[in-house]
Amino acid sequence: MSKSLYETLGISENASADEIKKAYRKLARKYHPDINKEESAVEKFKEINAAYEVLSDPEKKQQYDQYGDQMFGGQNFHDFAQGQGQGVDLDEILRQMFGGGGGAGGFSGFGGSAGGFGGFGGPDLDIQARITVPFMTSVTGGKHNISVEGQNFDIKIPAGIKSGETLRVRGKGKQYQGQSGDLLLKVEVAPSSEYERKGDNLYKTFDVPLKEALFGGKVQVQTPEKEVSLKVPQNTKNGQKFRLKGKGVPDRKTAMKGDLYLVANVVLPDVDTLDTELKKMLEEKL
Repeated sequence: MSKSLYETLGISENASADEIKKAYRKLARKYHPDINKEESAVEKFKEINAAYEVLSDPEKKQQYDQYGDQMFGGQNFHDFAQGQGQGVDLDEILRQMFGGGGGAGGFSGFGGSAGGFGGFGGPDLDIQARITVPFMTSVTGGKHNISVEGQNFDIKIPAGIKSGETLRVRGKGKQYQGQSGDLLLKVEVAPSSEYERKGDNLYKTFDVPLKEALFGGKVQVQTPEKEVSLKVPQNTKNGQKFRLKGKGVPDRKTAMKGDLYLVANVVLPDVDTLDTELKKMLEEKL
């Protein structure tokens, strides 16, 4: 069973209380941000304090010795700490995992507070993973097949999901003594070569032949829902926008849809393909 908290302090699993304290003090002096000006020193100092917070407390140490790095979702403690993001309060996170009170260490002065953790009821059974969702699936919603931890299954993607959001799939985490954790999926939406999303609005460039741009007419345009026949007026300019209300992305909280903006790209014909008489007339009149 992996127990990376001991590695964080550079000690063996059989280290005595005095050895734990001695290793902590040595590393704390080395990485204290008042002394060590490297950018990584603050995060390293937090990890050292967190490890000592657990291993210096007999009750917390006993729990950690029983479950090891299962408490961090199977990650070593360094990866777990880095995965929480910059400036995060590790003390607050670990408080959700370990029971007991008091204890030395803590992160006082670095966004946290010294003191104990509270309320641990077993190993963390949740699994964290990242998925990339096709752009149109993020707009309209639908099924998406994923493979995680040797499992292959479909999940439901809600319409309007954005990059950075997390989906929770119940019961697809780790198994332990008849209990099942959840699967937490960090979503990344794939870019689109056709659409640009700004908030709940979509933008799409469509081609307008010169004839329709000059004299007006109808142009067929594919939208996320269906193909539409868009009426363009005379003298349509390049870059001119046409708004289709309620044809954008649904807001996940209100279910209200944004708009779709169609941006005209006036297509000029190849001069060499024009009729000679027409070309001559254009040269004279323009």
